[in-house]
Amino acid sequence: MKRQFPRICLLVACLLLAATFAQAKTLKISHVRPQDTAIDKDLRAFAENLDQATGGKLKGKLYPASSLGDYTVVQERVGLGAVDMACQPPGSAADKRFQVVYFPYMVKNWEQAQRNYSADAGLRRVVGELYAEQNIHLLAAWPVYFGGISLNREPVSPGDPDAAKGIKLRVPPMKTFQMLADQTGYLAAPLPFSEAFTAVQTGVVDGVIGSGAEGYYSSFRDVTKYYIPANTHFEVWYLIINKTLFDGLPQDQQEKLVEVANQFEQNRWKMAKEDQAKDEKRLADFGAQIVPITDEQIASIAAKIKKVVWPVVLEDVGVEWGQKVLDSIVD
Repeated sequence: MKRQFPRICLLVACLLLAATFAQAKTLKISHVRPQDTAIDKDLRAFAENLDQATGGKLKGKLYPASSLGDYTVVQERVGLGAVDMACQPPGSAADKRFQVVYFPYMVKNWEQAQRNYSADAGLRRVVGELYAEQNIHLLAAWPVYFGGISLNREPVSPGDPDAAKGIKLRVPPMKTFQMLADQTGYLAAPLPFSEAFTAVQTGVVDGVIGSGAEGYYSSFRDVTKYYIPANTHFEVWYLIINKTLFDGLPQDQQEKLVEVANQFEQNRWKMAKEDQAKDEKRLADFGAQIVPITDEQIASIAAKIKKVVWPVVLEDVGVEWGQKVLDSIVD
């Protein structure tokens, strides 16, 4: 019995060591931008803070530039557990109701946006509920920008929503953006994001709608000759995690994860407005002409879109449900 004691001790030590390693988990975190962009830097800080807050029990490994797949594919994979986490725009392929977050001209300025996209807001709760139905837990929001239009040719009457422009724009394949382009005088061409740059480069389309200065600088600066800051929509990306994975974490790790995610969000709200101005300047410094558009012209465009586009999109998402969401928007 005495001879077996060292072996028993060794076995116990190995089991304890294995249990320690088993408690540490590296989370795969996908995002849509190249390395060293704002979201990449913020997510690296998030991963470092998470590691420190959990004593190394939760770590994060970043997969930038959609290396794990297009954001619509990644959303599905997060729900299935094939990807642990992501920070990206929501996709509406699996649930048309996600179009509600892309209603054009839903909010007017940064202050109103923060009131409606922060954790306790009605719109934020709706987004969380939609994600939950796909087995996804919403951790945080990452506000990006107010959207605009990138063109590879000279704009035509950018402030007049009724002017026929003869300009073909790539739009995300969802009704909100298709109608936004069509109803402001452009010709909408729905294309996946992965095909958009080549489409502009080869002249298949004349420009892009659905992003903002940050996105156009990151992915389209070589084909952006003009940028119209028309405030088309407010873009928010969401930090999401597989719900089964989140629910299975020990309570202390859940609490630390939520805490670090909240810090990630609050830091972004402090910087987002300033970053938008910086990104517009970066586009200009790279050679793009920033096309002036007045608040009155934006208001005129918004009024038409709310009258013509919103009712059609409401039919798509469900009139009663969608109207309740719109009614929850605070000024």
